[in-house]
Amino acid sequence: MMKFLGSKTLETDRLILRKIKIDDAKIAFNNWCNSDLVDKYVLWKKHPNVETTIKQYEKWIEEYNDEKTFRWIVELKDTHNLIGTIDVSNRFIKHGSCEIGYCYSDKSWNKGYATEALKAVIKYLFEECEAELVNAEFMENNPASGKVMEKAGMKFEGRLRSRVIDKNNIRNDLLCYSITKDEYFNSNN
Repeated sequence: MMKFLGSKTLETDRLILRKIKIDDAKIAFNNWCNSDLVDKYVLWKKHPNVETTIKQYEKWIEEYNDEKTFRWIVELKDTHNLIGTIDVSNRFIKHGSCEIGYCYSDKSWNKGYATEALKAVIKYLFEECEAELVNAEFMENNPASGKVMEKAGMKFEGRLRSRVIDKNNIRNDLLCYSITKDEYFNSNN
């Protein structure tokens, strides 16, 4: 049975993953929630104003009261700049299956931060929370996200054909990656 330990602070060589605070909303709005580049690859609409981000963050902060909430803001250790968020959907979490989603500022792309954060969350979910499976999906128009998943040890699982419509009104396949508990522990021994 999976342990629900919540969003404890996680640290890597370059990152701090911590609970979101309301003061983070303005920075998040400016860095990724209102970005045209980021908007291209996410299913939610970019935020039209900082108040939208504040309302979202208030909701997310309240959700920390649920022990099944796993959501972090990602901060650079050296500068304390905020670069994105990473979280776990609790759709199948009662079965020990954790679907991870993430979103990063375009200024932080191609620097290995997304992979570093994903590896930290995968490690936490398997080693401390005793998850059975970690999976993630991305729209086919965002192959860089698939590279992040591969570098984090996840394997291609399948294609959900014509599953979503992107911001240009084009149908996209969702590509699925996952890693099982056994695969994780066998690769880390």
